[in-house]
Amino acid sequence: MRNKTGIVVLTVIISLLCIYYLSFTLVSNNVQQNATEYATTSEGNIDFAKKQDYLDSVWKEPVYNLLGAKFTYQEVKETELNLGLDLRGGMHVVLEVSPVEIIKNLSGNSKDEDFLKALELAAQNRANSQQGFVALFYDAFQEVAPDKQLSNIFVNSATRNRISFSSTDEEVIAVINEEVDNAIDRSFNILRTRIDRFGTSQPNIQRLQNQGRIQIELPGIDNPERVRNLLQGVAKLEFVEVLEPGEYVNSLEEINNLLVAEGEISGSNDLEALGEGDTAPDEELSALTEEGETTEDTVALEDQLTEEGGNADSLLNQNAQISPLFGLLQAPLSYGLLYSVDDTAKVNEIIQRDDVGNLLPSDLDFVWEVKPRAQGGEELLELYAIRRGRGGKAPLTGEVIVDARQEYDEASRPAVSMRMNSEGARKWKRLTANNIGRRVAIILDNRVYSAPVVQGEIPNGNSSISGNFTINEAQDLANILEAGALPAPTRIVEEAIVGPSLGKEAQQQGITSILAGLGVVVLFMLAYYAKGGLIANIALVFNIFFILGILAQLNAALTLPGIAGIVLTIGMSIDANVLIFERIREELRAGSKLRAAIRAGYNKAYSSIIDANATTFITAVILYVMGQGPVRGFAVTLMIGIVCSFFSAVFITRVIMEWMTRKGDESKVSFSIPFSANLLTNLNFDFMSKRKIAYIFSGAFIVLGMAVLLTQGSLNLGVDFKGGRSYVITFDQPVVPSDLQTSFDNEFENASVEVKTYGANNVLKVTTSYLVEDESTEADTKVRTQLISGIEEFTGGTFQENAAELGENAFTISSSSKVGATIADDIKQSAQESIVVALIAIFLYILVRFRRWQYGLGAVIALFHDVLFVLSAYAIAGILGISYEVDQVFIAAMLTIVGYSINDTVIVFDRIRETLGLKPKAEMAEVINESVNNVMSRTLITSLTTLVVVLILLLFGGEVLRGFSFALFIGILVGTYSSVFIASPVVVDLSSRRRKAVGEKKQKV
Repeated sequence: MRNKTGIVVLTVIISLLCIYYLSFTLVSNNVQQNATEYATTSEGNIDFAKKQDYLDSVWKEPVYNLLGAKFTYQEVKETELNLGLDLRGGMHVVLEVSPVEIIKNLSGNSKDEDFLKALELAAQNRANSQQGFVALFYDAFQEVAPDKQLSNIFVNSATRNRISFSSTDEEVIAVINEEVDNAIDRSFNILRTRIDRFGTSQPNIQRLQNQGRIQIELPGIDNPERVRNLLQGVAKLEFVEVLEPGEYVNSLEEINNLLVAEGEISGSNDLEALGEGDTAPDEELSALTEEGETTEDTVALEDQLTEEGGNADSLLNQNAQISPLFGLLQAPLSYGLLYSVDDTAKVNEIIQRDDVGNLLPSDLDFVWEVKPRAQGGEELLELYAIRRGRGGKAPLTGEVIVDARQEYDEASRPAVSMRMNSEGARKWKRLTANNIGRRVAIILDNRVYSAPVVQGEIPNGNSSISGNFTINEAQDLANILEAGALPAPTRIVEEAIVGPSLGKEAQQQGITSILAGLGVVVLFMLAYYAKGGLIANIALVFNIFFILGILAQLNAALTLPGIAGIVLTIGMSIDANVLIFERIREELRAGSKLRAAIRAGYNKAYSSIIDANATTFITAVILYVMGQGPVRGFAVTLMIGIVCSFFSAVFITRVIMEWMTRKGDESKVSFSIPFSANLLTNLNFDFMSKRKIAYIFSGAFIVLGMAVLLTQGSLNLGVDFKGGRSYVITFDQPVVPSDLQTSFDNEFENASVEVKTYGANNVLKVTTSYLVEDESTEADTKVRTQLISGIEEFTGGTFQENAAELGENAFTISSSSKVGATIADDIKQSAQESIVVALIAIFLYILVRFRRWQYGLGAVIALFHDVLFVLSAYAIAGILGISYEVDQVFIAAMLTIVGYSINDTVIVFDRIRETLGLKPKAEMAEVINESVNNVMSRTLITSLTTLVVVLILLLFGGEVLRGFSFALFIGILVGTYSSVFIASPVVVDLSSRRRKAVGEKKQKV
């Protein structure tokens, strides 16, 4: 064998690199184990806070000494083999940057009616279209105002260097597209900065190309709400003047008169409408301070507030009948109005009315404070009247902030200090000088964080925000301000949360699947191929070792579908060795000596192995390019597995084989035991004569499946494809799914709800389309609240956040996911496109490799057959009570089936091509029968071992992979069948027609 030394050297280098990178995983696991032992009480319970304290204490400390090089625990965690969220727990989020706000800003917030109508129409069309939003907006604008030019709307001070009145619509659209792309890039960088400072280990953030979306994965997150606030906060920081009641009381009187005239309120002077009290404590939530000032110099002067507040309170008491706003008022403050949280929606309804807005000064705006305060057993919020400048712009905004840090105020409360640049310091000096004795509000994302009284001019651009913050809230606020403001709002269009207990269970199921699959394959290869099987097993161990090591080197995450890829690789990786060993056995039966048989076996199997691996690799690439989330994790593992399998099965086994046969043809190397020596040899079955029976059987099965689909409406689509929210609920005792589903009818207002068992009779999966079109955080909270309420009402149990402490008659949400309607449509479209692209790519590959279109068309027809057959099997299984969701992982299974089926078909075609070379004048049916019989042993052995491995995955892989495994199981069966009874017969029929046409043409001539 040539280049033997090079292969040995390369194997050693790769092995050492894999050992190096995987060693960090072993060290990390050891530290985790030490932390668990440290935090385990004498009763055997784990104190998770104590465990985290231990890990925090060694975060910056050396925990690994490798040949003198010391690595801290932080460095170890950054280098270890990453585990995906489904194996570790955590949060997966897909954010969409709002193009609507970007376009509005680019237009200078134009109030043009046609422009606003076009934006609204584009937003409506977006849910059912694959076009980008800018293109939808342009189509809508042409529909709404066909005679109007976009340049008339987008010419302003911000665009004057790029857009003029003579610019065409195409030029304007090009600028808009560029601005949207730039905004997404800026948002990506800002979010990455926020995430990097958030403190989670091994975060993953990436921009999804051509989608305008950003994907973020945060392993180990246990506070999803904090993450949502961090990611969706635009961080639009404003410093504005707060108006005193006397400055807008006349406007409130006009509003009152308007509503009295409309009969919505009476003109009563009943002061009892003020609610529970006439006055409220004048509590300052925050203070603006100069850095380095003493406590005596702070601006929180309670005496002054009390003096000024008395006059303001009197004013409001005397005018309590002025506005229905006061009808909901809990207590007047010195400068703002205090309302019950329950009444804020009614207040908003009033102040947001157009006719009410027309009665207010153009520069006045109402803004709520950020957090409610507890008073008299009630949650209250203060409403501030603030003054913005011309065009609704604040006199000072957050762009001037150059540094923000979490600190503590004079009362030792968490606070955020800010430092401004020179321009900001100048504007801040002027703003504070003009408002001495008045309040200035610090507003972030249209919420007042603090509004202290200014005691004096602040010249150096330093200020602080203090108030009712937790340390985490103050840290996150400083993080957001430091990273900068997003150019446009973001919304979460897809979200998945996996609890740590569910991730741990998935780990155990994955490990069980790998070990069981590996054990079965090892035993079979030893039993069937004797010493040849031992060589294949050594290569198989190298294969798995290389996959894990390369994943660690690439800093890729091992996911549950990735484990499925490894399990599948175990089943498929022996295919190359089976091809080689069967060829060697053929040569030995033909009388060749041992070393000559080995050499011929490798040479003859090489082209088949290349073709089989190449076609599967093509499908893996398509999965990676067009897939998302777990599908990409599966694709990465599958691609690495194919490369490692090829290297280990072809090159490493050859080196071992050369060493074991170093004594020549007398070496004691065998490739069979007495039982398997002549098994499946000398077959002479006429497969092609049965092709019509196969056509009828396949056609009948597919027609039946399609009829069931039409009758049922569709497959059981998961939230990936139809949108909605899904929750995995763990109970302390078994619950009947159908009974719980009935109880949700009132909770979700006639929206579709599905409840089914999820792996155990005390674990249920609840999926609902309720509020599927509303992707806001408020809608998420509402659905979750009503879900919990419905379960509590049905079971009489209580909800617990911590699954580890699930008590008697209690339940917890182990994981949840959300997919918006828009992204669901995109995923569905992407899935369909990926299958079509895979079929086209495989057809072209086979056309190039075999140089006859009959082979390519036969292969693609067989693949279509396999896809329809599996879909039919899903539908028929559904009416038999076996129901699996069709989701992204199912599409991964379908494409894997395509890859596996074409693998088998290529092996058959390769032998047909070889036989045709030996018998060029033979009938095609005869050639194909001989070829299929020759490869039948390889086909059955590979299919059998792969089926056994997939069956293990089906039994032990867990509920997440149940549908995936079922699809693979059916797909491998039908893929093996179609290679023999569909693909090959189609080649026969197409070739026969071609020969007949050629013969008729010759006769006419």
